[in-house]
Amino acid sequence: MPPFACRKLAMGLVVQLRARYMLGMIRSLAAALIVLPSNALAADQALAPGSWDVTSTTIDMSVPGLPGFIARMMKGKSKTERKRLSAGQGVEALIAPDPKARCHVDVQNVADGKYNQTLTCPQKSGAPVHLTRAGTYDKTGFVGRATVTGATTKGAMRIVLSQRAARVGN
Repeated sequence: MPPFACRKLAMGLVVQLRARYMLGMIRSLAAALIVLPSNALAADQALAPGSWDVTSTTIDMSVPGLPGFIARMMKGKSKTERKRLSAGQGVEALIAPDPKARCHVDVQNVADGKYNQTLTCPQKSGAPVHLTRAGTYDKTGFVGRATVTGATTKGAMRIVLSQRAARVGN
């Protein structure tokens, strides 16, 4: 095999391995956005019990070391989580982080139709990532934006997600 072909093959393998690592990291970040029910709220803030879909759509991403074609493929992609709320639960139940992600809620304010939340989430290796969410809510669900920031071995990363929750059934 000619030397340039070996080099091309090796570079292709490096790109594939780097892409797999970055996708794994992005998947673990997505786990921080999975939402679970929390404690009951006052009746005026309660959402209808039943099935709810929480959809996160990638708006923008900058992840050093991630091949550009993967970043372009992920923009506009959505992930929907189906959640079940009990009577008396509110928007807090829809924005609570998944316990498996081991995120710490640094700040959370839910009042007067607006919410904001800041989380710190550990990574398998390296510094934790930070997630900031803000948006509006009413009895029909919520609409907002989440921004994930952190560092990779190649530099600072930033992922912006649009989030929406809507009741889909009993």
